[in-house]
Amino acid sequence: MKAIIETMSTRSFWVAAIFTLICAVAGGSFLATLPYLAVVGSLVISLLLGMVFQVWRTGGVNAAESGIGFISNKFLRLGIILLGFKLNLIDLAAAGVKTITLAIFVVTGTIILTYWIARKMGVDPALSILTASGTGICGAAAVMGISPQITVSKSESQKKHEDEVLAVAIVAIMGTVFTLLEIGLKPILHMTPTQFGGVMTGGSLHEIAHAVAAGGAGGPVSLDTAIITKLSRVLMLAPAAFIIGAWWQRQAKKHGVQSETNGKLPIPWFMAGFILASVIGTFVPLGATVLTWLVKLAYIFLGMAMAALGMSVNFRVIANRGAKPFTASAIASTILLIFVAVVSKLFF
Repeated sequence: MKAIIETMSTRSFWVAAIFTLICAVAGGSFLATLPYLAVVGSLVISLLLGMVFQVWRTGGVNAAESGIGFISNKFLRLGIILLGFKLNLIDLAAAGVKTITLAIFVVTGTIILTYWIARKMGVDPALSILTASGTGICGAAAVMGISPQITVSKSESQKKHEDEVLAVAIVAIMGTVFTLLEIGLKPILHMTPTQFGGVMTGGSLHEIAHAVAAGGAGGPVSLDTAIITKLSRVLMLAPAAFIIGAWWQRQAKKHGVQSETNGKLPIPWFMAGFILASVIGTFVPLGATVLTWLVKLAYIFLGMAMAALGMSVNFRVIANRGAKPFTASAIASTILLIFVAVVSKLFF
């Protein structure tokens, strides 16, 4: 609490905490369980609710401005750490070499392809890599997990924040669209439950919620394998954060760009917490109930972070800068879908 008081007023923090908690609980415990909203996912719903709160620009929301910044940063990292309890390493190992190999190819190829397309279309490097990370790894959580590695100068900090919001919005929309598309394609693809859920949905969709929604359309086997395949991509978040951080620093140095940590590799320590949580969740007998509540707590913190992000959305930025990165993500997502569909038919 002392650190909080030093960086913001106590009132600001608690006002922000109350607003964001309302969004997270409403999104995760109620709205995300409704039939048509389940496909959107709790994190995206929390983001949208945060946007709604932002429209209500009364004294209470304004007073929470500094608290919102704290929650969108620190609570996001805490949520990602707790999300590690959802990642069972034994289940991933049991999925086989093919599944892990597919995850590596999908994450690496999609990030490189999306970034390349976005840059060719004239999108800024930071927005390009954030959009690419969200498209290739695990949606909004990946965008915010990679973002600390994208270090910029103080004068660019506001623009970077806008990039975060825009990238989250892009992967949220694209993930929902492709979830509905894959559910619609299921009857004409003639895939087995493992091929449809285990490879196509888990290997191509953006959020865990998207993989669950589409994989569930193929039955229990499809759903289980979709989750395992999707979590194998989530596992790539930690190494991707480190590699992207190192790459970003080299690019900054090469082009003479000065940042607050120029020359120093920003080590994502919270990713170490994510891996440690997955190890504990896999090998320490905590019990199914405890693990379930830890994962629920993770989504509450992540939902609060997404709501805080939504409360600071600049709608004009989305309208003015969103078309090109959205198109880049759409093209890459289409190529990814075709790739995993072919792979599923040939190798699974």
